[in-house]
Amino acid sequence: MYAIVEINGQQFKVEEGKKIFVHHIAEAEANATVEFEKVLLVDNNGEITVGAPVVEGAKVVAEIVSPLVKGKKVLVFHKKRRKGFRKLNGHREQFTELTIKSVIA
Repeated sequence: MYAIVEINGQQFKVEEGKKIFVHHIAEAEANATVEFEKVLLVDNNGEITVGAPVVEGAKVVAEIVSPLVKGKKVLVFHKKRRKGFRKLNGHREQFTELTIKSVIA
């Protein structure tokens, strides 16, 4: 059984027991339980239910493993040829690590 759920504006395919990294949730605390009710699709052993726009009565329960995880460094390099202009900038995206406890449909 899996579901497609929208978390912080992004869609994720989740299954029970799976770990996912989502964009940082500001009010997250370690070992807290969160519920996501924007379930867009549910596959229950081959029986697919598609929401319009969400599936009624379906939700995903997850536990926060780590409220703040930094991703890999992304380098942004700008250059204008023949002008001597070069600029290097970088940042690290912040994520929240979740473990999916159950998919309720």
